[in-house]
This record gives sequence, structure tokens and C-alpha cells, in this order.
Amino acid sequence: MEIYSSRHLTAKIFKQMKNQLLSSVLIVSSLVAIGQPDKPLDSKITDVTVFLSKAQVTREAKTRFESGKTNIIITGLTSLLDPQSIQVSGKGNFTILGISHQQNYLNEFNMPKSLKALKDSVETLQRQLALEQSQKEILNKEEQMLLSNQKIGGTNQNLTVAELKAMADFYRSRLGDIVITRMKQDEKIKKINERITKLTRQLREQNDLFQRNTSEIVVSVSADAATSAELQVKYVVANAGWNAIYDLRAVDTKKPVQLSYKANVFQSTGEEWKNVKLKLSTANPNQSGLKPELYSWYLDFYNPIVYDKRKLAKEFAGAVMRSAPAEVAMDSEELLEAKSSADYVTTVQTTLNTEFDISVPYTVLSSSKPTVVDIKVHDLKSEYVYSVAPKLDPDAFLLAKATGWEEYNLLPGEANIFFEGTFVGKSFIDPNNIKDTLSVSLGRDKRIVVKREKLKDLTSRSFIGSNKKESYAWEISLRNTKQEAVKIIVEDQIPVSQNTQIEVAVSDLGGAQCNKQTGTLTWELELKPNETRKLVYKFEVKYPKDKQISGL
Repeated sequence: MEIYSSRHLTAKIFKQMKNQLLSSVLIVSSLVAIGQPDKPLDSKITDVTVFLSKAQVTREAKTRFESGKTNIIITGLTSLLDPQSIQVSGKGNFTILGISHQQNYLNEFNMPKSLKALKDSVETLQRQLALEQSQKEILNKEEQMLLSNQKIGGTNQNLTVAELKAMADFYRSRLGDIVITRMKQDEKIKKINERITKLTRQLREQNDLFQRNTSEIVVSVSADAATSAELQVKYVVANAGWNAIYDLRAVDTKKPVQLSYKANVFQSTGEEWKNVKLKLSTANPNQSGLKPELYSWYLDFYNPIVYDKRKLAKEFAGAVMRSAPAEVAMDSEELLEAKSSADYVTTVQTTLNTEFDISVPYTVLSSSKPTVVDIKVHDLKSEYVYSVAPKLDPDAFLLAKATGWEEYNLLPGEANIFFEGTFVGKSFIDPNNIKDTLSVSLGRDKRIVVKREKLKDLTSRSFIGSNKKESYAWEISLRNTKQEAVKIIVEDQIPVSQNTQIEVAVSDLGGAQCNKQTGTLTWELELKPNETRKLVYKFEVKYPKDKQISGL
């Protein structure tokens, strides 16, 4: 047995502590050499470029990490991002070694307060429903007990009349109360179920937007020393895009038409775009940007192939079943006009597309409803004319014919029409089908009186040899009851023959321009205040007398 002095013992303990400390330092050093543990990192959406379909999201984040290799995990991202579109850049004394993407099925997007309140309401109603159903079950049990004990008095047959009457009254009263109470509970249960059904439908619609797992981007970095870093991450997401909508406003017939160019921006990615710098692009990532290639066009003699019809029918029926599709939005004080985001939009022409850069921050929530964004307001040089086709409708329609729209890069979209501050209807603007002038119907004007009638005195039927000739004459009467002159376009038509045996001859156009291919007659004229004008046109149709004509 060794005997230690106090000095000897102290020296040994000190040596052990020194060895333990040295071991700890070596372990820490080895950890540093191997790399730091994964570092989760929150980020903020700063910029979003929205394409016609899809969107590019830009996130920024700041962090600090130690020397060595570190995996920075950017958390809380949508699961709908395209991993191939991820771009990562940064500022700081470090090197980006690699980028990867992974799904996080254990984490879901935070549920908004409105959705949580909706869910709580459903749960409260379900508890109330269970309580009412329990009360109803108790009543049913009580009713069964009373009905199973209808033998009055049991073995005691010496009941007085008063006692029998009291017991009968009790049964009648209690059973009546049970029936009435149960009817009231059935009504309560019905109303609760109806309310639960409505709330559940609303909840289901919104749940699809938020009960979705998140994903993460793992950025592997390396640094020679501890450093601060700024990271910028870009990626493309699905379930997002925008479409054009318009407001066309005409104050009166003396001012230009005002075109308000707007965008319906939508996204249901699960992410919240709060106070972001928004950019709208006319690019469409869903369309391929690759040039199509022409392949050789070969000709050969046709060799018919004989098929077994019964076998072919069976194969066709099977193919149809396999390809069936699955079942598958002040008078007293003059005030300055309020500004809109359209005042803060810059239009940028890129090599292939147009971008609308909106300088004011916008919030676009993950929702089934779009967010309306003002792009630009343009004044279009306009001419106001009336148009009438009395064969179809006796009313005259005021048209605004606008020019100069070509320079504003319009996209196909729905348009709301306003005239004199009143909504008059909807239209659709398709720049691909507009030639030179954008015509907008502003509504009916009853002060232009139009009448169309057949002139019977000039309508006749006669026979010339083996042919029959029918003569027709129509009169269109126009009267301007307004206190100002108006320009008016009148349209009518003559028939167009589809058979060489049927001849159509115009004897009097009445001053109209005639399109021989379509048979359309067009008058362009000006009516002074209280002026009346009559237009008469005549035509003849000749055809074999043993034939009947369709369409006349």
C-alpha cells in the first residue's frame, strides 16, 4: 500500500486535472476541425417577381458562425419551390461550398388568427352538439323507463281514484314534457349541424393553403475565422401568378377614355408576402424558351392497312377508359385626388418581356382570393360615335373608339366599363384581335330613335319564264332628339347567295357601303339636333320557280 503526503496528493490531483483539461481542448479542437453543428436560420421575404404563372421569391437573412464548416439551414420555406431554381449569394468572409433542398414534414406553416378562430368555432360547436345529443339520449332513456312501468300500482291493487288520477296525470305530463323537450333539442341539433357544415367548408378551403409542410434550403459554408454573413436566397414557386384586368372610364363624350391597367396577383404557396417589393413580369416560365426544330417532311405512297373491326373496337374502348381524366379567381372644399400605387410604377422593357416595377411595398397573403395591384393609368385619344343595327336591336349604342393603346403592352384581360361615373357593364380586351381601334360600348341611348320597317308598296313577287323574282325594300328611320349633333354608324344587310342558281341584285343601296363577301351595309352619317333621316335600300332575289329558298 502506497502512503501519500498531502503535498504528493495535491500534485497528483493537479496532474489529473491538467490531463482532463488537455483532453477537453483536444476534443473541442477536433470538433472545430470537423465542423460546427447545423445552424437553423430564419429569413425574410424582401422582393417578389411575379410572372404570368409562377413567381420568383427573394429572401434575405443575417447570421454569424464560427470558423470551419457550417451547414446553415434556411427554414420555413414553401414546399412548392422548384429545387432547380435555387440561387444563393452572400456577403462576408466565407465560402459557399454547396446548396441542397429538403422537405420538413414535421413542421407546418403557422395558422393565421382568422383560420384559428374558425377552427375554434367548429370545435366549440362540436362540443355543444355532443352535449345536446347526450341530453336527448337521457330523455330517450327516461321515456323508455316510463313506458316500461305503465302497470299502475304494481302488486298493490287498492289504489284510490285520486291516486290513480294523480299517477295518470304524472305519466301524461312527463311524457308530454319529454316529447316537447326532445323536439326543441332536435331543432338545436339541426341548427348546430348546419352551422358546423358551413364552417367546415370554409375551414377546408383555407386549410388547403396552410396545412402544408415546409421545406428547407441547406447552405454549406466554410470560414477561416468567425465571421458575420449576409445571405440572399432566390427560388421559383408554383401556385402563384397574375393576370391583367382593366377599368375603362369615360367621363363624357368630350374627354379621352381613361384606361386603368391593373393586375390580379394571386398566390397560395403558404408563405406570406408582407410589405415586399413587388415586380410584375409578362414572362411565362411555363412556356418553353427553346427554338422548335423542323424535321424532314417525307412523302410516300399510301398503303391501306386492313383492321379487324371487332378487335379495333375493343382496343379503342380500353384506351378510352385508360385515358379518362380524373375528376378533377364636396362641394364646400376642393380636395386633391387620392393617389394609387399606379403613381409609383416604373415600366421596364427587357429584351424579351415587359416588367412593371412597383416601388411601394405590397402585401400579398397566401389565399384563394387575388390582390388587386394598380399598374398604370393611361389617357387614350378617343372618338365617340353611335352604332345601331336595327335588324337586331332598335336601340343605338354609344361607342368609344380609342387609339394609341398599342404602346402600353396590354395583355388579354377582363375590363370593367364606366360611363359618367356609372358602371355600365363588362367587356374583354384581347390585343391580339384588335387591329387599330379599341371599341368600347358605353351603353344604350334612348334619345336616338330608330325604326326599321319593310316597304310593302315596293315589295313584290313575279315570274319570268322558269324563274321567280322577289323584290324587297326596307326603310330605316333615324331621329336625334338630343340637343347636340351625333355621329352614327348604321348597319344592315342584304342576303348573300350560296348557289349559282340564286341571284341577288341590289337596285338601290341608299348611300351605303356594301361588303360583297358578307352582304353588310354600312352608313356613316351625322345627325344634327332634332334631325330625322331616312335610309332606303332595295334588292331583288331571282331563283328557279320550282325551288324553295332557305334563309330568306
